[in-house]
Amino acid sequence: MWMGAGVDDDAKLDVAGATHVLRRSAGLLRPHRRRVVGAVAMVVLWTCTVLAGPYLVRVGIDQGIKPRDAGTLNLAVIGYVVVAVLAYVTNRRQIALISRVGEDFLRELRNRVFHHLQRLSMPFYDRSKAGVLVSRMTSDVDSLSELIQMGLAMFVSNALLLVVSLIVLASVSWQLLLVCLVALPPVVVASVKFQRDSNDAYLEVRDNIGNTLSHLQEGIAGVRVVQAYGREDVEVDRFEQGNRELYDSHMRSVAISAWYLPVIELAGWGTTALALGVGGWWVHNDALTIGTVAFFVLTLSNLFEPVQQLSQLFNMVQSAGAGLQKLYELLDTPVDVAERPAAVDLPEVGDLEVDGVSFAYGDGPRVLRDVTLRIPAGSRLALVGPTGAGKSTLAKLAARLYDPTEGHVRFGGVDLRDATLASLRGRIVVIPQEGFLFNGSIRDNVRLARADATDAEVDDALRAVGAYERFASLADGLDTEVRERGSRLSAGEKQLVSLARAALADPAVLVLDEATSSLDPGTEALVEGAVDRLLEGRTVIVIAHRLSTSERADVVGVVDGGELVELGPHEQLVTRDGAYAALYQTWVAGTGAPAPGSPVGPSPARG
Repeated sequence: MWMGAGVDDDAKLDVAGATHVLRRSAGLLRPHRRRVVGAVAMVVLWTCTVLAGPYLVRVGIDQGIKPRDAGTLNLAVIGYVVVAVLAYVTNRRQIALISRVGEDFLRELRNRVFHHLQRLSMPFYDRSKAGVLVSRMTSDVDSLSELIQMGLAMFVSNALLLVVSLIVLASVSWQLLLVCLVALPPVVVASVKFQRDSNDAYLEVRDNIGNTLSHLQEGIAGVRVVQAYGREDVEVDRFEQGNRELYDSHMRSVAISAWYLPVIELAGWGTTALALGVGGWWVHNDALTIGTVAFFVLTLSNLFEPVQQLSQLFNMVQSAGAGLQKLYELLDTPVDVAERPAAVDLPEVGDLEVDGVSFAYGDGPRVLRDVTLRIPAGSRLALVGPTGAGKSTLAKLAARLYDPTEGHVRFGGVDLRDATLASLRGRIVVIPQEGFLFNGSIRDNVRLARADATDAEVDDALRAVGAYERFASLADGLDTEVRERGSRLSAGEKQLVSLARAALADPAVLVLDEATSSLDPGTEALVEGAVDRLLEGRTVIVIAHRLSTSERADVVGVVDGGELVELGPHEQLVTRDGAYAALYQTWVAGTGAPAPGSPVGPSPARG
């Protein structure tokens, strides 16, 4: 259902949040302090040049034109040209320095966030939405990039220019400044209202853009389903509705700017008229010089233009600050499955023990209760049971993708929580049901298991699963680009690469979500042979979607309702009048009476 957009209150930053963001950002900017100091110096110099121009005009009029002093007038003209050149140089330099510091800051921030995301554990991803995480690295960073590329230099320089202009005008003629400041209160009130209204409008526009792009992506990705059911008109109507909401929010932001900008322009014109009128009257009374009035007229623009630009930039700064706060919150997210101090390496071989393990996802109910089992080195355990019984959770605990709520998981007598993560991932490897490939070559994807592997070792890993000849026969051989998510390869070929990856890692324990359960019969036989080669001599935990797999296991564990209700060899469990016997009888009735180890169709035990 198409949802109307609302204002995202999380994008607003309060004083406490702004203070925290500034302190944290100052820490990250510490390595770039030389460039920061240089940028601040350029901003100060540029501000001085902006004010020096009107001052030289004042000198030229009062001390050059009026007394007809050609020497002073020439010096004022030359000085003005020099100041103009300095203004160009300092302005260009300040933009370059601020942008350089900002882009370095963003590059480092992106690296830190991605590195932290790679370290965060499965529990974090269970409770987080992928779209939200992607938005942290896209929309939040984009808001920072927009600020850095065009807004930060303008914000800093205009703020300084506004303050210094007031000080200089007051020092030249505080009486005339007071007259000119009559127009400032309405400008401040209008600016505050503009900032508040435009902030809400901006957030609404951003939300509507996100909704529109989301619907666009959904419509393109699901176009086959839309056309299959003849829903084109319905989807077009939904998109038009959302697009209309985006249009309305844009027009609201335009209307806000349409009344605000003329107010600033009117205030500037009115103040200039006051400066000319009152200043001219005081010139006739010899209270001011003509050069002073000219100085005021030229400098007054430094009051109203910065106010206008600061008001427009405020939303950008607010959005960037809120984006930074979200990124810092992400960086502060603790790693659930962390490496303990003084962690030890796991032994190269050993028994895998699950001792009194219970587990719950977050604050939810327990999905495993008091599970105890021992898997001798080199043996195979098949986990079977209905969907949602806890099979996958038990397998994940055995690989320490999660830590148990109660109990212990040990390998070779060492608690997995006391092991170094490097040795843990080297000894225990998980192979998912569908092989995930990254954009790159076949060789690159196999080498993911061990970055320092040579080409010969990659070739050997592919030979170990019987896939080398298949991929070597391709036009580009092992350098064939698999494209995004391995779209250039078939499902079976992707799984072969995934199995070769595990072979290269050469683990002691394999946790396998049955690799052939989602393949067609022709491809299944190919991958089945690769799996059999890979499993030789290793400890194996397989989540059995097909009971033909459990027939070939040394031990079968039946998981039901979060408990290990039966454990034993296939032949022994079949003869009992228990849960496994019931599953097996149902499977046999649904598939016929297959010979042990033959490929069969899906069973009710799938899950």
